[in-house]
Amino acid sequence: MAKPKTNYTCTECGGIQNKWAGQCPACQQWNTLVETIVEVAGTNRFSGKHQSLAQTAPVLNLAQIDAADVPRFGSGIEEFDRVLGGGLVPGGVVLIGGDPGIGKSTLLLQALASLSKIKKVLYVSGEESGAQIALRAKRLGVDGSELALQAEIQLEKVLNTLAEHRPEVVVIDSIQTMYSDALSSAPGSVAQVRECAAQLTRVAKTMNITMILVGHVTKEGALAGPRVLEHIVDTVLYFEGDTHSSFRLVRAIKNRFGAVNELGVFAMTERGLKGVSNPSALFLSQHDTQVAGSCVMVTQEGSRPLLVEIQALVDTSHAPNAKRLSVGLDQNRLAMLLAVLHRHAGVAAFDQDVFINAVGGVKITEPAADLAVLLAINSSMRNKPLPRGLVVFGEVGLAGEIRPAPRGQERLREAAKLGFSAAIIPKSNAPKQKIEGMQIIAVDRIDEALNKVRDIDGLLD
Repeated sequence: MAKPKTNYTCTECGGIQNKWAGQCPACQQWNTLVETIVEVAGTNRFSGKHQSLAQTAPVLNLAQIDAADVPRFGSGIEEFDRVLGGGLVPGGVVLIGGDPGIGKSTLLLQALASLSKIKKVLYVSGEESGAQIALRAKRLGVDGSELALQAEIQLEKVLNTLAEHRPEVVVIDSIQTMYSDALSSAPGSVAQVRECAAQLTRVAKTMNITMILVGHVTKEGALAGPRVLEHIVDTVLYFEGDTHSSFRLVRAIKNRFGAVNELGVFAMTERGLKGVSNPSALFLSQHDTQVAGSCVMVTQEGSRPLLVEIQALVDTSHAPNAKRLSVGLDQNRLAMLLAVLHRHAGVAAFDQDVFINAVGGVKITEPAADLAVLLAINSSMRNKPLPRGLVVFGEVGLAGEIRPAPRGQERLREAAKLGFSAAIIPKSNAPKQKIEGMQIIAVDRIDEALNKVRDIDGLLD
């Protein structure tokens, strides 16, 4: 059988060349020619109009389509199901990315071992041998008696295995190691990753297989390969956390079957990854006494409110340009908040080094952390701790106003459940009914918030 014909397409201008070159002859851009398949082996060519029409999908009115709920099944790991939006979906394709050694293969091996008791599963490994995976399963203490394993990197052989064994759940570890004979480029190249992902997705939809793809990440933290990889799949999950820490966060940034920005929290143990039932405890430091520069906020991660401690350290700068450094928060937003603090509250920090840290390695992207950041900075500058039992949230605008945060009632209820006795919140988030055991202090502006903190100093236990 003749090898399929390929050519090279420019990702910038779409120009097609018969051979690869470092520079596109059409648009003069460098390193933009990517190998693509012109004719896939075994593809039928349509010779007539009626034959091509016979292959076209039917056109239906939207009202004629049954909008039934998508059936789901649990993976056996509660935190993993939470991130997925309630469980795995038949025919759904999930892409999991993360740094090397963070626990992607461990989590999926645990999930497949649990699913193997109720589903027919297959683990395809392109990075490790069967003996290595068996050794890991033994170390984790998982039951692999019903777990099918294949160590293979050639796409065509994997597709034959899927057609022969008809598994219900498949893990491909990883998509960057797979290669197709239809392309001459090396495994991990843009063309290979795109083609293999497209073929596996097509098979998953056709055979109603739940497909989980493991993806490598670049040094910037983005998924390696073409951007189209994230568009092809139904769900994209990212592993976060420091490999030197025992805690791992799994975040959904795309989910066609559920909400995005859901967060699952895991602890790495000798027996694998274990879900954390009360993740707020991970992000709150246990101080014997209150310390200056520490403020607790409530952030919303998908449907889950989390209490996170924001720490600030303000010190006199000995350099011409004061330092502005934040870990877990947007550094550009920190500079903006310091300008608001100076203009609308009269607190100047132009000659001070300011360091901000979100405890526990969590990354906070929502602006509801603004008020907590400013109160922590003011506490550090005054060298006076905030009252014990105080929780804060709210967005700060450039005019110094305190804007509301979404799901304010859920945030307050979570804080009250964990024993916090006072909250400084935006006035628009003030509850209509009193929350038992919690004093609510609603504010409109940043200067009012600072004054309220000084008023309640020493009044809370």
